[in-house]
Amino acid sequence: MKKILILALAICAIDASAQKGKWIKIFDGKTTKGWHNWHSTEVKGWEVKDGILMTKGGSGDIVTDKEYENFELEFDFKAAPKGNSGVIYKVIETPEQKASYMSGPEYQIIDDQNYPAKLKDTQKTAANYDLQPPKDFTIVKPAGQWNKGKIIVKDGHVEHWLNGEKVVEYEYGSTDWIAMVAKSKFPEWEYAKPHAKGKIALQDHGDSVSFRNMRIREL
Repeated sequence: MKKILILALAICAIDASAQKGKWIKIFDGKTTKGWHNWHSTEVKGWEVKDGILMTKGGSGDIVTDKEYENFELEFDFKAAPKGNSGVIYKVIETPEQKASYMSGPEYQIIDDQNYPAKLKDTQKTAANYDLQPPKDFTIVKPAGQWNKGKIIVKDGHVEHWLNGEKVVEYEYGSTDWIAMVAKSKFPEWEYAKPHAKGKIALQDHGDSVSFRNMRIREL
């Protein structure tokens, strides 16, 4: 029996290792399988049509069922004119957290040019929201057009990419990161406590936003 148990554990370890480095569709283009609304067990309000996952606003955030530690996430996104959204990662979904952005960093998605409120540079597309601005404000395509986003998280090193260019880079949980958090809106929230792993959330900020071609590989 002991030998069988050891063999079973070894097989599980091999399977887990094989999954690393393999691209997996985090959104299958047909259903919302693998996702759920914040503090729920199902998805409501978000629609899937022609390979696109979207909300018209007012549906609430959706989060992955699975947690991720080190990963590379690719996705296409399209913000509506005057719209606001984001991709939030290392999210801790507990009853105490009223919203996903309170517990994890955000890859900002927004209409940089026509948003009805004045934006700080740290609130523009692909920013590390409220902490770091993107290094280039010119490569984002206008609201209503598709952009390509990418987030890489590897042993605390984080990168945001936009349309093929790296625009944000930081060390999660570092002294510099802690200093940035202290000057942001997050120091009193779960956000300020570095997490080894967490879920990925798509934010419904009350505006229409669309996603497609979402895939992830664990590193």
